[in-house]
Amino acid sequence: MSEGKIKVGITHGDINGIGYEVIFKALSDARIFDSFIPVIYGSSKVAAYHRKALNIPNFSLNSINSVDDAHNKRVNIINCLDDNIRVELGKSTSIGGDSAFKALEKAVNDLKEGKIDVLVTAPINKENIQSESFNFPGHTEYLHQAAGEGEALMLMVSEHMKVGVVAGHVPIKDVASKITEENIITKLRTLNKTLQQDFSVRKPRIAVLGLNPHAGDGGVLGNEEQEIIIPTLAKAKEEGIMALGPYPADGLFGSDQFRNFDAILAMYHDQGLAPFKTLTFSKGVNFTAGLPFIRTSPDHGTAFEIAGQDKANADSFKQAVYLAVDVCRNRRMNIELSKNPLKSYDVNELEQKDQ
Repeated sequence: MSEGKIKVGITHGDINGIGYEVIFKALSDARIFDSFIPVIYGSSKVAAYHRKALNIPNFSLNSINSVDDAHNKRVNIINCLDDNIRVELGKSTSIGGDSAFKALEKAVNDLKEGKIDVLVTAPINKENIQSESFNFPGHTEYLHQAAGEGEALMLMVSEHMKVGVVAGHVPIKDVASKITEENIITKLRTLNKTLQQDFSVRKPRIAVLGLNPHAGDGGVLGNEEQEIIIPTLAKAKEEGIMALGPYPADGLFGSDQFRNFDAILAMYHDQGLAPFKTLTFSKGVNFTAGLPFIRTSPDHGTAFEIAGQDKANADSFKQAVYLAVDVCRNRRMNIELSKNPLKSYDVNELEQKDQ
């Protein structure tokens, strides 16, 4: 992580979706250059196609070959694709998937090498991107493997709440098998650490949801709470993690009780993301916690149905960019604090000096 102005790498996502539209809209305010240097990993030709379709004549891009050439007062773009690439707005194509992966691969390599400080990913189509090189349910799993360390946690972030999940991109029929003491405690450790390190919460309070309706009703509607979740919360408490619950999901979200916590750990994807998006859609951000590098993305998909129509809301993408920058600053601050800790003194030594 560099010490100068933050370099934000941005992947263009699926070229047939709304990726370029939300990128253009999010980066249209010249004041952004006071905070960071944007570098798009994509294609100048594809960008020009989208500008024309959206009738955005005045958005200029600075084409560069390397991040080292990035201009600190321009929106920069690194070409990752062949000039013969074909855009088919609103369609899911193999070319769209391949183009998304090429940009992602280049950006992640630069991220790992420290050439960019953070990564913001525009939406991909999880079906057409599948290949021998990308055989993952989504960005989170790919980035976890690319990092080679840490424990990836998909954390949805908004001003109202932060929601992580134990079983992320997992089919419902397989969810129960993923609810183990090891998985829950690992996610709790990651969530607790990211709240402290990335969000500057000194003593996080985490609400943990039950797996079953009504959190099992004491074993009447399932025994995972009694046999797995509650003992795991006791173990977390021994480690100094303030994780409370298990709470019924409907009651926690429906009563506004969630506002009493710094974060929520849901057991599976829709249990946490459905209420999150209901309350915060268009303003939420997907943050991949637990990795040595920083990655965020908007909380929406490719939206093929409105691609090229100037209907996309860029608020979530804009929030993703600014969250990545904020987390980067927090990590830099923590590094500096650890380099220069407050000097400790012996009480007797101080008393002798005063005499």
